[in-house]
Amino acid sequence: MYIRANYWLITWHTTHYPKLEAQDLYKLVYQGIFGSEHAVIDASQARVWLEREVKELADGPEEPVIVPVSPDGRIVRVNLRPYVAGGGNLEALLEGFLRTAREHKGTAEQLRQYWWYAERLAEEQALGIAVNALKRYFEEMEAHGFPAVHHSDAYRRAYRPAYRVVMRESV
Repeated sequence: MYIRANYWLITWHTTHYPKLEAQDLYKLVYQGIFGSEHAVIDASQARVWLEREVKELADGPEEPVIVPVSPDGRIVRVNLRPYVAGGGNLEALLEGFLRTAREHKGTAEQLRQYWWYAERLAEEQALGIAVNALKRYFEEMEAHGFPAVHHSDAYRRAYRPAYRVVMRESV
């Protein structure tokens, strides 16, 4: 079951976001394992960041409110455009974001396992990303201690991502 969930989730993202590059796939896997822990320095800064991002939201592609990023569905991206348009509670979203950072902890080994599935799909030519590109990117990230990364320029231009990573139970 977990194996199918890994494959499904990765292929869902590459199908819905065809401009996704190795960097964006790594970001997806990273968020699925580590949640939002990398993005929270302190609550007041997180609040300012969210308020500013909502105030500056630009048009973007049609997108669902919630998109899973972890194979078990516990960690999700809450897309700000549809969340705000639907009257979503920003205070609740902020609290969910902060709670996720405090409570959800992943490991480098989990990251490696999740990435393994991406490489298998690339070997099957199911992602539109060369397996060698994935392997090189992952090796580089591993050599740097698995840092958090931003989306690629191509992904940002195409999808204008604006979301928060939270535990599903927080939304």
